[in-house]
Amino acid sequence: MKIAYLLNSYPMTSTTFIRREIAAIERAGVPVKRFAVRRWAEGLVDPADRAEQDKTEYLLSGKLIGLLAGLIVELLGNPAGLFRAIRHGWALYRRAGEGVVRHVAYVAQAVRLRQRCAALGIDHVHAHFSTNAAAVAMLARLLGGPRYSFTVHGPDELEVLGRNAFVDKAYHAEAIVAISRYCRDRLVRHLPEALASRIEIISCGLDLREYPRTADAGPSGTMLLCVGRLCPQKGQVDIPAAVAALLPDHPEARILLVGDGEDRGAIERAVAKAGVADHVRLLGWRDNDEVRRLIGEARALILPSHAEGLPIVLMEALALGRPVVTTPVAGIAELVDERCGWLVAPGDVVGLAKAMAEALDCSPERLAALGSEGRSRVVARHDVDRSAAQLLDLFGRQRA
Repeated sequence: MKIAYLLNSYPMTSTTFIRREIAAIERAGVPVKRFAVRRWAEGLVDPADRAEQDKTEYLLSGKLIGLLAGLIVELLGNPAGLFRAIRHGWALYRRAGEGVVRHVAYVAQAVRLRQRCAALGIDHVHAHFSTNAAAVAMLARLLGGPRYSFTVHGPDELEVLGRNAFVDKAYHAEAIVAISRYCRDRLVRHLPEALASRIEIISCGLDLREYPRTADAGPSGTMLLCVGRLCPQKGQVDIPAAVAALLPDHPEARILLVGDGEDRGAIERAVAKAGVADHVRLLGWRDNDEVRRLIGEARALILPSHAEGLPIVLMEALALGRPVVTTPVAGIAELVDERCGWLVAPGDVVGLAKAMAEALDCSPERLAALGSEGRSRVVARHDVDRSAAQLLDLFGRQRA
């Protein structure tokens, strides 16, 4: 079996979990060809991501002439398949209601993907996310290319399943992977009953060798950490007001935010409005080693998300024996409860401040108990080598 992975942009700072998944599949003895539509526009901070970029073949970036030539070759050698892909590409455009140029590009990318997979003898393509990459994988299949599957994460893609023609992508796919029970339940409600059996829950995971059990009961300092893309869904804009409410009883508290994104300006304005510039610091992106170090130094990880899939950073903190303060949205409640952290309602600044205070006031023994329970859950449910074995079993099946 020869496998390819396909993503829209890859690698990205936020797709470390996909890099780990690919590495685990390769540790199991199955090489993976990396395809992506385009390079990520931002800089990569982690050396492993930069190395991964060198292994990735891009379908669109700098390939206009090659794409046009590929279309001509396909027209001459596979006209029926090309017209079938064009017809379905037009249906995708009609469903989306916009982006005619983008959907024409999907067909061209699919042609390129089919031709490269044929040249490399690839049997199966797996896409992450049910959006652009899944569309290209589906069109490549309709061209006569390899079987495909795709993983659905959320939160955004779960809100546009109709516009993204999810049912069509599911119909032509060998399987659909959901990262949590919550995700699967949302997908099942959108699918005809005959297609629901194609959904399998396979969790994202960690390479646990990178997250050894910590021997200490937890740091005694006053630092809390938040890691993630700065965006409205992650809710970091709620943190400054919560810190302001926290300071009268915890004047030494400080919060570090690792990440960057479109909400940076809004968070900086919230910091200024709350008057907590001496206590809240935005660090930008950091590489994986530094993130692990910062988690180890923190009392707890804070992630006040308004919408999510199932955040990898929660797994990382729990694996390192650190409790988490987060919200019970989407798949988070399947991993976190009061035995390994604190759950507060999205947007509840008072509740967030109270949970942060409890994390700072926790005894070393209580911190250790929370961290131990969290690590046990991650080891049992989110070992990437176990997930890779499940994926390989999935890829090896063939629907009748």
